[in-house]
Order: sequence, then C-alpha cells, then structure tokens
Amino acid sequence: MQNILVCDDDKEIVDAIEIYLMQEGYHVLKAYDGLQALEILKKEEVHLLIIDIMMPKLDGIHATMQIREKSSIPIIMLSAKTEDADKILGLNIGADDYLAKPFNPLELVARVKSQLRRYTELGNITEDNSNIYSTGELVINDELKEVTVDGSPVKMTPIEYNILLLLMKNQGKVFSINQIYESIWNEDAIGADNTVAVHIRHIREKIEINPKEPRYLKVVWGVGYKIEKI
Repeated sequence: MQNILVCDDDKEIVDAIEIYLMQEGYHVLKAYDGLQALEILKKEEVHLLIIDIMMPKLDGIHATMQIREKSSIPIIMLSAKTEDADKILGLNIGADDYLAKPFNPLELVARVKSQLRRYTELGNITEDNSNIYSTGELVINDELKEVTVDGSPVKMTPIEYNILLLLMKNQGKVFSINQIYESIWNEDAIGADNTVAVHIRHIREKIEINPKEPRYLKVVWGVGYKIEKI
C-alpha cells in the first residue's frame, strides 16, 4: 500500500482528501504545518506529498525546498491563490504539480495516480539492456533510470527525467511546449507554457555546464525545444 502525506492547516480539507484517497486504496498520513510534514517524512516511508502553500510555522514553499534537498518524491502543491506567479514559484522550488483551491477531489485523485505512476516507473528496472541514449557526455540509461553527465550521476524528479527521456529518444527533433506537456502530463496543454518552461530550466541547470549557453538542451525560438545531436 502506498503512503500519501497530506499537509494542510485546514483539518477539514485534510480529512476530505483522506476520504477520497482511502477509497482508492491509499494509506494517508496527516500533517497540519510544514514542520509536522518534515517530521513525518523522517520517520515514515512516503510515496507522495500533497502540501498547501500557506500554513503556519513552516509554509509549503520552504518545506518543499527542504524536502528537495534529500528526496525526489512527487509533490503536489495546493493553494487558495490562482495567480500564475504562485504556480511558477511552486514549480521553481521543486513541486511536480499544482492545484488551485477550490479543486475537484476527483481531479486531485487523478493527479495523484499520474504522479505515482511516473514515480514508480522511474524506480523500476526494465529487462531491455539496449535502453541507453547518449549525446556528447550526456547519457540516459533507461534500464537503470539513471542520468549522467561526464560520468557523474544527475538527480532528477520524475517529471524532469521523463521530459529529458522524451527529447533524448528523439534527438534533433523539435517538440513544441504543447507536445511536451501532452506527452508527459497526458492531458490537454492548457496554460502549459510556464509549467514546461520551469522544468526545462531545471533540467538545464542540472545537465549543462553553462545553462545560459546550453550545449545539449536547445530552444528553437517560436517552435520549441530539442536535444542536440553531438
């Protein structure tokens, strides 16, 4: 059974989310501020975190920043705010997905399943030994779900890994933002620009010596992104 940590200072919201997740067979751990969430993560095996941005003691932003220093578990952020700035901030500091309050609980459950599926796939080993893709010193071993640059391992979130894998499998091909979003998130690309751009920036920061002058992950202005064949 997979453990999901739900962290929100509104206990009614936490209880409501718990009901829907338990109906899907998940075990729910509950926290009501960022400090409690960090303590639970130290003691329990958590497969996914749902966390609110605005909370007392330690908010969701700063909690996520600390979590990302040690863990790549999927993180879905919740917030009563709907401005793009909040969504971008959450993605910038390491969240994998974002949902604005009030939200449809069934949509949240669908996003949980999607994130867990990606996270599980990232941790699984396949039997195909030929799943190695490389360009220059950038290598993805999709058997081990491992990314290396110049022989050094690069830690990535499931979303980052899947975006990079998509581009590495199709070196030289330009993917539009919408194509990337629909391929990775498996949903219509509505308002996808900022979401994809943030993850692309994170990938560049991890695989490029100078992200401002990328060697591998190139932008084709007005079209999209591609991995350069080297």
